[in-house]
Amino acid sequence: MLKPKDVAPLNISLKNNQDEVVSLKDFLGKKVVLYFYPKDNTPGCAKEACSFRDFNDELKDLGIVVLGVSKDSVKSHQKFITEQKLNFPLLSDPDHILAEAFGIWAKKKMMGREYMGMLRTTFLINEQGIIDIVWENVSPENHAKEVWEYIK
Repeated sequence: MLKPKDVAPLNISLKNNQDEVVSLKDFLGKKVVLYFYPKDNTPGCAKEACSFRDFNDELKDLGIVVLGVSKDSVKSHQKFITEQKLNFPLLSDPDHILAEAFGIWAKKKMMGREYMGMLRTTFLINEQGIIDIVWENVSPENHAKEVWEYIK
C-alpha cells in the first residue's frame, strides 16, 4: 500500500461517471480526497458516499476535490449517483488497475470465503501529487467528517 510521502500514480486513466477519461494528473494543483470503496449500492458504501456528499461543500471550501473509486461500471456509478444524490465524481476501475497501483486490491475474507477485493481506504493527495495521509479500514458513516476535521 502506498504511504504518506509516496507519489500517487498520476498517469493511470479511468472513466468517470460522465464516461470521460480522467487521471490524477488532471487534478495537479488541487488537493484530492481519493476514496476507494468495494461496491456501489451496498449499505456501507452508500453510507460512506452520502457522508462525502454531505461534507462536499465544506471540503470544496477548503479547495478539496473528492473522487470515489470502485470496480463498478460507469453505468452502475451513474445509477448510484442518482439514487444517493451524490455531488462528486466516481471513477470506474473494473480491472482494478488504480486500486492495484495504490496497493489496496487485496485478499479479503467474508463468511469463511476468500476473494480479491477493494480495501476501504482513503488517500489525501496534495497539489503536487504526493500522498499526505492514508486512512485505512475506515468507518463508512462518519469518514468524511473525519477527513474534513483533519484537513481544516
